[in-house]
Amino acid sequence: MNWAPITVDATHFYLQFYWWIIVAVLGGLFLLMTFVQGGQTLFHLTNDETEERAILNSLGRKWELTFTTLVLFGGALYAAFPLFYSVSFGGAYWVWMLILFAFVLQAVSYEYMNKPNNLIGKGAYKFFLYFNGVVGIILIGAAVGTFFTGSNFRFDYATRILEWGTAPDGINLRGLEAAIDFKHGAWFNLAMGILVFAVARILGALWLINDIDNRQFPDLIARLRATVKRCFAILLVALLVVLYGLLTMKGYSYDIHDPKGTVTLVDGKYLQNLLAFGAIQLIVLLIGLVLFVYGVFITAFKESNKGIWFSGLGTVLIGIIVFTLAGLNGTPFYPSYADLQSSLTIQNASGSKYTLMVMAWVSVAVPFVLGYIIWVWYQMKKEGPITREEIADPESHAY
Repeated sequence: MNWAPITVDATHFYLQFYWWIIVAVLGGLFLLMTFVQGGQTLFHLTNDETEERAILNSLGRKWELTFTTLVLFGGALYAAFPLFYSVSFGGAYWVWMLILFAFVLQAVSYEYMNKPNNLIGKGAYKFFLYFNGVVGIILIGAAVGTFFTGSNFRFDYATRILEWGTAPDGINLRGLEAAIDFKHGAWFNLAMGILVFAVARILGALWLINDIDNRQFPDLIARLRATVKRCFAILLVALLVVLYGLLTMKGYSYDIHDPKGTVTLVDGKYLQNLLAFGAIQLIVLLIGLVLFVYGVFITAFKESNKGIWFSGLGTVLIGIIVFTLAGLNGTPFYPSYADLQSSLTIQNASGSKYTLMVMAWVSVAVPFVLGYIIWVWYQMKKEGPITREEIADPESHAY
């Protein structure tokens, strides 16, 4: 297996580091925005069409912002680290195509679910939203899990030839084996998927409690609070499994100063990563966990409707730490368990020094995009909570 030389140019390395931090921040923001997908799995809590449309209209105001964040995250990741794009989409394309398909179904569903005389019926579009909220989110979580457990590919850096391995039964599932090959960490990937799903569902319930008029929909709000409690119990189980995996599994490691970048397996690698930058990452992680739990607590037990702001910020901080653990401190962010030396790192998968430098100047626009999202959010919130009058008003932009 030929290995491409890794640059040790300091400027190039710091640009690679900078862009992985940008990816981590955007990844954390995207995890926050999955409250839309989580909320889409709560339609079964409604007792009538008005309650159902209250949920639909609350989420319908925000699903475009989720798309904006996803595009921003994906664009930064694939532009800064193009080799990840070619290897993941060129090999594990069934996973990514299912994820993209789930989000396409979501966009169509919001526009046509309650349109009169739609071709396939309201129930089909509601199923699409469930599919996006369950399958799409669990697959995203499982894909993040492979950042730690590895994927089944071989990549020759000299010839640029990619080979994706087969599952244990000999079938080439193009990435879906991450959920069935338990010998290579499928249990961890599935736990990560369930964890992300539980977080999205909790955030979805917290958002709906905040955005729907509590006085006009008291029974629905009560059921949403109960759902927060149940999902938090599921989250705790999944979190224990993920933490057990991170603390006990061998992690992928390479020396950033070694021109060959030889990848090896190291015990306790991800715990080392957590402590690699002093106490900064550990403190940020603990703050994120405390904020998330506090938001859940005041919502489930204190009948507050402000929990989304605490748990949302906590989710962003936790997401940032997860991505930094996966890609920094000499850690391949897309490892290969089939061939360790095929693993992708922020150094061998990145664009050129010139490309990253130009992009660094372009990244000045990122705060403006985030500012746009905040401004749009604020303008929408000025309209007040979702009410029965708004849903019934034919002149309002009701879904």
